[in-house]
Amino acid sequence: MGPAALMVGNPLFPLFRLVCLFCIALSATIGSFAQVPEATPPPIEDEPTRPERVRTDLVTLTLTVTDLYGRYVSGLSRNAFTVIDNNREQEISFFSDSDAPVSIGILFDVSGSMSGDKIDRARTALRRFINSSHPNDEYFLIAFNSRAQLLLDRTRDGDAVLQTLTLVQPRHNTALYDAVYLGLERVTRGSHQKKAMLVISDGQDNASRYNFSEVRRLMRESDVVTYAVGILDVGDRGSMLGMQGQAFLDELTTVTGGRAFYPTTAIEMDEIFERIAVELRNQYSIGYTPTDFQPDGKWRRVRVRVKPPRGMSRLTVRSREGYYATPQTSY
Repeated sequence: MGPAALMVGNPLFPLFRLVCLFCIALSATIGSFAQVPEATPPPIEDEPTRPERVRTDLVTLTLTVTDLYGRYVSGLSRNAFTVIDNNREQEISFFSDSDAPVSIGILFDVSGSMSGDKIDRARTALRRFINSSHPNDEYFLIAFNSRAQLLLDRTRDGDAVLQTLTLVQPRHNTALYDAVYLGLERVTRGSHQKKAMLVISDGQDNASRYNFSEVRRLMRESDVVTYAVGILDVGDRGSMLGMQGQAFLDELTTVTGGRAFYPTTAIEMDEIFERIAVELRNQYSIGYTPTDFQPDGKWRRVRVRVKPPRGMSRLTVRSREGYYATPQTSY
């Protein structure tokens, strides 16, 4: 009697037969993976096709014009503006005063210094900002404490921004400089021509890898109008750290043509957030190619003058202070 016949009579034969069939099936499966090339995953289409970036000498400026009472002035023509670049008057080749959408980086401080009702008041006021903004604005949400973290990347869903912020709790130290660095890196990739950042913080930093000088230079290089809302309490306003924080927020915003605000009440905070949103919707965009441009990396100071229409009082224009003479990136 052969071995096969002995196995058939063995009570373990059914189990032996099952194991053999499983091994044959497994071998066939492994062979099929070896013969079929790995499939390429389909591309993720989470954003529309964006135009290609090109290098150009075109300098762009975002202007805010106000009257003696701080009211925004719209409806001015190209001829009302004069641009002085490196002490030379320039010809404006691009001009727009339309209510255009903006790519906005929201930098929200969630460090321990924002504990208590600070963060709740800031969240409430931010809703006012989003509700007053252009419906096609896109948002980049960055929260920061001991490190800066991108929570939302390029979304037009303002409710998602607010909902995400309800999930974070203030704790740890403050890496504000790192957050600004990350914010600029993301916002400059935004799909809209106009770009801005909104910093919500007490301005204090004690955990960043980058320093003040590095961040300031980066801000001067960019065309990102930056606003700051300083969330301060009584103790912050009188302390050395509080004054240093205010000085940083003032400098950060001034070099870009924006402003820093320091509300003292919840009502004032709501009004300030709404005012920033309205300002972004009432700005002018101009562009020009400097007649004597040399890509030598040197700082070039820019001044913009505005001539009020007949019958209107003196106007004030805010813009970034200048730029470094390197080829600009545009679309």
